[in-house]
Amino acid sequence: MILVEKKRIEHIPVLHIVKQKQFSDRMPLIVFLHGFTSTKERNMHYAYLFAEKGFRVIMPEAKYHGTRGEGLSEAELSFRFWEIVITSIEELSTIRQELVGEGLVDPARIGVAGTSMGGITTLGALAKYEWIKSGVSLMGNPSYEEFALWQLNEMEKRNVQIGLSQEQISGLLNQLKHYDLSLQPEKLNKRPLLFWHGKLDPVVPYHSAYNFYEQNRKNYEGMLEFITDENAGHNVSNAGVEATAKWFEKHI
Repeated sequence: MILVEKKRIEHIPVLHIVKQKQFSDRMPLIVFLHGFTSTKERNMHYAYLFAEKGFRVIMPEAKYHGTRGEGLSEAELSFRFWEIVITSIEELSTIRQELVGEGLVDPARIGVAGTSMGGITTLGALAKYEWIKSGVSLMGNPSYEEFALWQLNEMEKRNVQIGLSQEQISGLLNQLKHYDLSLQPEKLNKRPLLFWHGKLDPVVPYHSAYNFYEQNRKNYEGMLEFITDENAGHNVSNAGVEATAKWFEKHI
């Protein structure tokens, strides 16, 4: 039987998914991060597959989302996109520290994955934390600075008032450089990383993730892989879900 527990890790609401018979065991961990305007509950199909394969799974709620919501509109959330991403990256350390401290997680076997904003967060986390053993980016983007500039350009095309001075924009871009894996690919440091991306994705452009893969794959000998769905937009196929579970089973 697989248990689903609602709990908090410090201030962070999470879902904790694990086989009942392994509830108190020291286990490998997967942290799965949801997408923009989504919630932790909407990714239970991933958690079930991971738990079936013997992982402890933690699905945190992102800032301003779900049970942490503050009634913000999608437009208001979009202006806080990078605040949400960076907060989620920082909170991964809190999650790891508590679960390792409780003896529930093997610190040498921790994976991180996510969809869309969660995939973007995963790639930034790999740039920050050496303790992540393997990652999966589903519709993510490792090029933080480039993606932020693309977002600003898209807003300008739609005549959305950004409300940021050039100085504030420069400050944001400088902050994002610390988490931008495309600017510091050496921080991946031979760790296994899988990308899945739909070629027709209108929300998170396909080319940035694929370019990163192309530029770095020769150094990785099968540890860096990219699955392209030629017909998919911004939605992960069942094959992508299954590939994620198999990736962690193989590499963690």
